Amino acid sequence: MGSLSILENLTMFGSSFVDILVSPMSLLLMFVSMIIGIVFGVLPGLSATIAIALFASITYSLDLYTALVILFGIYIGAIYGGSISAILINIPGTGSAAATCLDGHPLALKGEAGNANMIARSASVVGTFFGMLIFLFFTPLVTRLALLFTSPEFFWLAIFGILICGSISNADVNVKGWMSGFFGIILALVGIDDIYGFQRLTFGIPNLLSGIPFVPMTIAFFGLPQVVKVMKSNDQVEFAAIKKSEKKVNFFALIKQHFVKILWWGALGVGIGAVPGVGENIAAWVAYDDARRSFPDKKFGEGAYEGVMAPETANNAAIGGAIIPLISLGIPGSPPAAMMLGALTMHGIKVGPLLSIEQPAIIPQIGAIILWGTFFLFLCGIMVTKPMEKLLRVSRKILMPIIVVLCVVGTYAYENNPFHLVLVFVFGIIGYLFDKMQYSSAALVLGLILGNMADSYFRRALFLSDGSVWILFSNPLSLIFALLCLWTVLKQFGVITKIKTCLRKEK
Repeated sequence: MGSLSILENLTMFGSSFVDILVSPMSLLLMFVSMIIGIVFGVLPGLSATIAIALFASITYSLDLYTALVILFGIYIGAIYGGSISAILINIPGTGSAAATCLDGHPLALKGEAGNANMIARSASVVGTFFGMLIFLFFTPLVTRLALLFTSPEFFWLAIFGILICGSISNADVNVKGWMSGFFGIILALVGIDDIYGFQRLTFGIPNLLSGIPFVPMTIAFFGLPQVVKVMKSNDQVEFAAIKKSEKKVNFFALIKQHFVKILWWGALGVGIGAVPGVGENIAAWVAYDDARRSFPDKKFGEGAYEGVMAPETANNAAIGGAIIPLISLGIPGSPPAAMMLGALTMHGIKVGPLLSIEQPAIIPQIGAIILWGTFFLFLCGIMVTKPMEKLLRVSRKILMPIIVVLCVVGTYAYENNPFHLVLVFVFGIIGYLFDKMQYSSAALVLGLILGNMADSYFRRALFLSDGSVWILFSNPLSLIFALLCLWTVLKQFGVITKIKTCLRKEK
């Protein structure tokens, strides 16, 4: 069975959309998972990554389609939920909502918390819908390109993803990002190797024979350090309540006025979301910066509606973008997408170019689920905004211990392995030190995911060439990726800038 044509894709998409509509259980699960995702997004210290990591294990006994409904509901809800706390208390519940604080909270302090939340919610719906469309139509094209890849191309693609993620996540000290990524590769080498079956870096510990699982590692590097950081923080929270007596804003008029820019912010979100390991956080900041430059007459930082609309459109559009390389190449575009990779792996799904051939229905199915997610995002966003206001008033000293318990339960439930709790404790300490020293946890987790891919394809390439490294540069595609990796390194060390400066002087 081959991949679906565009017409077949749309037909299967419509069929999947109707399947959810006529299934009360699917609708209920989407509703509940969306609420859960929003709660995880609202609470500082949690994130979409942690939410998916914790609930992925719960879906193990369910069929794949039901699991996707739950996990995408959580994913979409969590990315939006961060905007609620960003607007009300000036603390982003997720990293992707950090840019929303700059204008969302000033709007709330002016008595426009309801307007700011409405704009954030509507922009998130628009962004999610835009990302779904791009995912539905462009994933098959990327997959067809990926079918041309051989071992050298996949090796360089893995290295390029880690270099890009490290560069962006640690823009000031990019070497730290790369060090984190390659430390993740070392961790990925632990266990039985895929080709010859030798033990590597196990140090005689039987529990390491199967390798280091990245779901517990994600909890260790993203969950526990955030809990400690929040508990240590003594920042005074300036809470802005949602009042009834505030002026109303016609969001449809705003959409009409900024329609072209909204499409552009959605395109930025999808494009940046598709970059391995980068995802929603960077997309939101890039869109916010674009809005600030596009509307110089607006007072950004003092309560500009565009300052809420741009990042919220981009970070939700990045969801569709982050899933494109996951499905077509087996490389997640963001940390939450990496957790989706873990969930798919648990269900026996091997993502990559062959997935659309082996399971051609999965792309339209995911598209239909995301489309339903946009509807439930708007509905649940309206329902939970007021309750979330009350939840945010609960003391952190009460919430954080509950979060720690959830992290422990989620870690153990992943494979019912007590050794994973030891890993989370040890690497939780390392994760906290990484955070203090500004090393990128995102790059490390991406390295852990891509490490086996880089290792196995590198050795397969050498095996096919009788040990000659020239095979890594022999094909046009592999040479292009190798040059991209070299260009990334030279650019981050300023070599490209120096060359351009010298060329200008000669002219």
